[in-house]
Amino acid sequence: MQRTNADRAPDAPSAGRGAPGGGFGYSAADAEKRRGVRRMKTFATGLLLAVALVYVLAKWAGSSGAGGWTGYVAAAAEAGMVGALADWFAVTALFKRPLGLPIPHTAIIPTKKDQLGQSLGDFVGENFLSSDVVRSRLRKVGISARLGGWLADPGNADRVTAELSTALRGALTVLRDSDVQAVVGEAITRRADAQEIAPGIGAMLGRVVAEGGHRRVVDLVCGRAHDWLVEHGDSVMAAVSGGAPGWTPRFVDRRVGDRVYKELLRFVTEMRDMPEHPARGAVDRFLTDFADDLQSDPETRQKVERLKSEVLGRGEVQDLIASAWGSVRAMIVAAAEDEHSELRLRVRAALLSLGQRLAVDDRLQRKVDGWLEGAAVYVVTTYQGEITSLITDTVAGWDATHTSKKIEAHIGRDLQFIRINGTVVGALAGLCIYSVSRAFGG
Repeated sequence: MQRTNADRAPDAPSAGRGAPGGGFGYSAADAEKRRGVRRMKTFATGLLLAVALVYVLAKWAGSSGAGGWTGYVAAAAEAGMVGALADWFAVTALFKRPLGLPIPHTAIIPTKKDQLGQSLGDFVGENFLSSDVVRSRLRKVGISARLGGWLADPGNADRVTAELSTALRGALTVLRDSDVQAVVGEAITRRADAQEIAPGIGAMLGRVVAEGGHRRVVDLVCGRAHDWLVEHGDSVMAAVSGGAPGWTPRFVDRRVGDRVYKELLRFVTEMRDMPEHPARGAVDRFLTDFADDLQSDPETRQKVERLKSEVLGRGEVQDLIASAWGSVRAMIVAAAEDEHSELRLRVRAALLSLGQRLAVDDRLQRKVDGWLEGAAVYVVTTYQGEITSLITDTVAGWDATHTSKKIEAHIGRDLQFIRINGTVVGALAGLCIYSVSRAFGG
């Protein structure tokens, strides 16, 4: 018959081979532990045979008239055999059926593997994943204080900054520009469509006019208008002359054009140089009225909304919104790659500052520890079933025989000491009982 993996000798398996049914895989260390278990089995069995031999010899010596001491030796050896056999049965019953006999409650690990896995999962859930245990453990650890001391070290802050930069670059590399651009464009457009902008513009314009902030703009416009008129006087006069009727004499047209140009230049010059010019007051009143209309006049607000929709609907504006992501992405990637960039320097400084505060600020420590405890408690209470099912499902997937051998390789050596101790303790107990019975005339 072909031998299965479970029946094959455990000394030869390779480290990478898994067991049938999703069990463990043997490694070289497991094979060495199995050899250690066999050596301890041999020693424990040899000790049993030794006390059996002592028992036979003591009985033979007693029947040959060697003296009363043989009774003590025989009693000790007999009790030692009983203890050794009882412990052999108990240890063997954990992993297989003693002598192959179908004795109830033997081969416990192979036959009760799934129940043991369920019990282990329940034990972990009740004793390790409870909210009280998690909070108590985290409170004793003092994560925030330790984290603060660690981050306060410049070398550690540099490491965290480098790792954050690498993660940021990786995230930006994974994201497709077209997807992000579509999301950004849609989000901006949806936000702009959902919110009326006229009242906000009106309120801002009203504050600017009230504080006189618009006067610099008026000064700039008047100055530029004056300079343009000075530079393009011939063009202005030609435009005025060209608009005159054809029946008027040409010299009259030139005189009219020259007069209009001079009056226009005088008006602009006075408006530029006189802060209290009536035209400036008219501009102030116009802007004030316009700001009020933006906030309270329905017709004006509707016009602004229509203009906003038309502007947002233009392809050039949508392309500008979409292309903004590419510029932002390139800027962030370049800053993340440059060790001396303002972004990385600010992140490093923020980490150092946070670490120093966490290391000495008790109030901040309590706040951060509270956040961590709350997050950990939420995870373990919400996903306790999933965590414990990982244990039960994994154990359920192991091959019973293979798992039994694996466990025996890890704890079997210590279990053989039970057999040895049983032999020794049994012998001492038997000797004590025999001595007491002889002392009282038994």
